[in-house]
Amino acid sequence: MRLILRSVAEERPGRAWAKHFVALWPAYRKWYLCEGEAARPTYLACERALLDHMPEIVPLWRDLVQLSGGTDLAARCLSGYCPPPYMSGCSQAVWLRDEPMLVRNYDYLPELWEGLLLRTRWRGQTVLGMSDCLWGILDGMNESGLSVSLAFGGRRDVGVGFGIPIVLRYVLEVCKTVPEAVAVLKRVPCHMAYTVTLVDPSGAHATVFLAPGKAPVLSARRVATNHQGQVHWPQHAVATGSVDRLTVLTSHLHRDTETAERFASRFLEPPTWSNARVHGWGTLYTALYWPRRRAMELRWHSHVLLQSLDAFVPGALTVIH
Repeated sequence: MRLILRSVAEERPGRAWAKHFVALWPAYRKWYLCEGEAARPTYLACERALLDHMPEIVPLWRDLVQLSGGTDLAARCLSGYCPPPYMSGCSQAVWLRDEPMLVRNYDYLPELWEGLLLRTRWRGQTVLGMSDCLWGILDGMNESGLSVSLAFGGRRDVGVGFGIPIVLRYVLEVCKTVPEAVAVLKRVPCHMAYTVTLVDPSGAHATVFLAPGKAPVLSARRVATNHQGQVHWPQHAVATGSVDRLTVLTSHLHRDTETAERFASRFLEPPTWSNARVHGWGTLYTALYWPRRRAMELRWHSHVLLQSLDAFVPGALTVIH
């Protein structure tokens, strides 16, 4: 399996982002309309939701809409409000000994991965992260060192709220610390169940269980997979090995002899690493974020890519998965 990761830097929304949009819009348009256009909220509903919950990024959203061509449908999709349901796998954990580190695996269908690591300064704060939903974030960090990642929460419920990648973009654009980010996650509605893991340079960390129509739950756990405390969707938990991954990673995390490097390497081993060639979907990359260094690393069995906020290198990497 051949994966291509592009590393792109663009201070303000411009030609690079517009090119990305043009390339992916046909597929996103098809996905956005998969339940019929009437199932998606109107432009005015999307704009009102953004103004009510994430007003600071409304000017940015409008800029992106203009770059995309200014169509009604693109604007609604880019708002991230009440999109069609989607889900993934993922494992994530916070390491605190020596220096804080966020490590995670992103598990998904290879053909639906954007393959874009984007460094921006769209609102005055530099953000580096894996792109999803055209301008959202799967995992990333900002210039304050605040680092974040997401994992599907293992519930089939779909409600009124935003797709989590847009919420994480908002978090990294406006927050500097874990308490600030937690406050955002408590007030911005999420349309599906997702677990968000956070850590900042001080070592402050949080695992937040989000689900539509339910109050966010702050967990003391430093490892998250695809269920939130208890299993609510047994078939999905079994198919993704969620309980096994949580048990194995938690055991290693708390082992006295474990090192940061050894713990990170666990994410490239079964049961945490899932073989996409066997299942059709699986682990697409392992990401490590070091808040104090303002740096991150992407790992595969055959490749390693180091990037940082201060020494970001644009380019393309082909990975034979």
